[in-house]
This record gives sequence, C-alpha cells and structure tokens, in this order.
Amino acid sequence: MFSAVNISANKRRWLVFAFGIVAIALLVDVIHRNDPISVDFHTYVAAGQVGLQQGWSHIYDQGMVAVEQKELSSTLVAQPFLSPPTVAFVTAPLGFLPYDVAYVVWAVLLFGAFAAALAWAGVSKGWSRWIAVVGALAPWWVMHAVNVGQIVPLLAAGAVVAWRLMRDRRDVLAGIALGAILFKPNTSVLVPFALLFAWRFRLFASWVAVAVAVLIVIMLTVGTGGMAEYMTQLRGPLPKGTDDLTLHGALAATGAMAMFLRVLIIGAVFAAAYKLRHSPGLVIPIAIVGSLLISPYLHASDLCMLAAAGWMVWEERPTLAWRLPLVAIWVLASPYLYDRGLSPHLKQWPWLEIVLLVVLVVAAWWPLTTGAESRRRAPA
Repeated sequence: MFSAVNISANKRRWLVFAFGIVAIALLVDVIHRNDPISVDFHTYVAAGQVGLQQGWSHIYDQGMVAVEQKELSSTLVAQPFLSPPTVAFVTAPLGFLPYDVAYVVWAVLLFGAFAAALAWAGVSKGWSRWIAVVGALAPWWVMHAVNVGQIVPLLAAGAVVAWRLMRDRRDVLAGIALGAILFKPNTSVLVPFALLFAWRFRLFASWVAVAVAVLIVIMLTVGTGGMAEYMTQLRGPLPKGTDDLTLHGALAATGAMAMFLRVLIIGAVFAAAYKLRHSPGLVIPIAIVGSLLISPYLHASDLCMLAAAGWMVWEERPTLAWRLPLVAIWVLASPYLYDRGLSPHLKQWPWLEIVLLVVLVVAAWWPLTTGAESRRRAPA
C-alpha cells in the first residue's frame, strides 16, 4: 500500500516538474520577441482595406496593396499579398481600428483560438492533459506565427477541433471545422481527402459544402479576373527561403524526382487512412505531416500544423513508446535550443517529418499498441 502511494506521489511530482518545464518554455517564448512584429498581419489588413475601398477584385494589385501598407504603418516592410482571399475577408474589419490595437486583437485571437482548441479537445486526464496543451503552444514557431500575425494558428485550431469532433462521431461539425483549411490550403490540403479514404463520407461532404460556399463568395467578390491574377502571381518566383521546409530545400528534389516523392507520400497517406478507417484518430496527423511534405513552399510559422499533429498523436497514443519521441522533437523545437542557435535549421525539419510520417504509416498497418492501450483510448 505504502509502495503504491509512493509511486503515485513520485509520478505526480514528475508530472508537475514536466509541466513546469513546458510552461517556462512557453513563458520564454512569449517574453523573447525577436521577430518583425505584425509584418504578415500588416499585409493581410492592407489587402482587406484595398478590397473594401477599391473593390475585392483589386486585392492582388500589389501596387495598391503596397500603398495601403505604407498608410497603415510606414515602419513595416511592404510585401506582396499572396494569401487566399479568405484571409483578406476575415482581417478587413480590423482595419477600422488603430493599427497597433488591431494587431493586438489579432494576436490574442490567434493564440487564444489555438490554446482554447487544445484545452477543449484533449482526451487525456490530469497533468498529462495540460502538459500536452502547454507543450503544443511552446515550440518557437507557434509564437513566431503569433508575432508576425500569420493565420496558421487558426488552421491548427480548426484541425484540433475537427479531430475531437471526429472522434466523437460529430462528422458534420468536424467538416465545418476543417473549413479553416481554406485560409492556407498548402499546409493541410490532404486532410479532407484522407478522411474520405477513411470512409468519413459525411465529414468530407460537409467540408465540400463549406468549400463550395466559400468559392461562391470568392467568385462573387474577387471574380475570375482577380483569381486569375492570383494564380499567375503564385506561379512566379518564390520569395527567398520559402522552400527551406520543402522537399527541394531538404533533399534538393526537383522535377520528376520531386513529383515521384509527392505521389509516393500522397499514396502512403491515403493507404494509411484507408487502413485506419475503423479507428481514424491518426488520420488527421498523418495527413497534416504529408501535406507539409508535399507543399512547394512553406514558412517557419506553418510548422504550427506540425505542433497540432504532434499533440494529436500524444493524445491518441498515450504510451512511453510514442510519447518519448514526441518529447525529443519538442526539445528540438523548444525556445531553450532556438534562442541559443542550437535548434535544427529549417532545411532539417522535413527529414524529421519524413521519419514521423514513416512511423505513423507503419503503425497504421502494424499497430504498435497493446490491447490494454487500445481499450483505454476513446472510440473513434
């Protein structure tokens, strides 16, 4: 009896210690702000103001966007607006606020939405649950996204909420939550299609309905001319550094080799999704990692999606065999290493994503869990 009490007390102390480590990491991340604050939000709001003042068909007129950026804040660098129209739509109302106030509102929304989604969607109990929540917020790229005002934390929040709703078999609502993908599709484009291969037909249909509704709004506002201009600009040269996190940056893969690797990754993701169709808790994280790997361009802030995927695996597979590797990845992404210049370079992260994808796909076909663990996990 006393031995059991001692074991329980020791476990509690270790959990409290672990929570302290991740909480301090998050605090360091919040305090140490060395990014160009609000530079991406600056571009979003400028495009939204062009849409409201000049017409939505002009939001990809980069000359107009640059003028509006200078009017909003002359101290920030003007950069082209190359995000989907949905981003300009949601940020446009903030343009009526003083710029500094608007950014604070946006930053709180980004961080709060991701944090609230993690807190609500968790299925583990006690300290383990809150270690996962704070841990998913602590990697340096999450606060980097908030600092520059990137919209990716909202996508991560939508994916986390959809994961929990899917596990609860609330597929229509899960499909609606996945509508957040439309803010930046290249970070998670495979997710709804992987869920289709997992036989979540109602979820996929719900997502398609949201996508069609958004597309109709875009066509009625931006129009075919505006969208054609957007697609033309996307096919232009990529800004320097946006391929660091891609197959090209990590493996120097181009042309036929890059296409072969993308097809292989997509096939592996869909095959794993089909195999997991009766218990699809790992489908969304597998599809997120696959989406990041096949994307032709990414920013450091887009790794927020990797944090969301890691959190889902943590919740879905509550054993040391799974959680210790996740802790190792977290350490590499923590501000403890990043602030000392010891964190992996962006070009090295795709290698870790490849390893993670291989492990998840293998686990889909040859489960690495025991019967006891399977019984502990909530039914999906």
